[in-house]
Amino acid sequence: QVQLMESGGGLVQPGGSLRLSCAASGSIVQIYTMAWYRQAPGKGREFIASDMIGDKLFYNPALRGRVTISRDNAKNTAFLQMNNLKPEDTAVYYCNANIYTGSSDNLDYWGQGTQVTVSA
Repeated sequence: QVQLMESGGGLVQPGGSLRLSCAASGSIVQIYTMAWYRQAPGKGREFIASDMIGDKLFYNPALRGRVTISRDNAKNTAFLQMNNLKPEDTAVYYCNANIYTGSSDNLDYWGQGTQVTVSA
């Protein structure tokens, strides 16, 4: 069993910054990709960024320049640094990981999400 646990969300003023963390735990053999998504009220889930094994980084063009994804492979943890936050960044932020546990094909796992609210 694999679990993803996000942390670091909260209330921040416009123009502020937050750093989200996502820690993967459980029967992990290899994490191929760790990614971040978000879902604002009344909207679908939106891709933010991903970090594929080998440090292949992909960003949503609309958010590039304000967000940075990184990984600590030794700790099975991904981070999302967000700067110059805007009210429209308010959403639940989810961590996603593609993981090989050794017992089946690679599977996608999701965290429970962490709320980010940008408001004065």
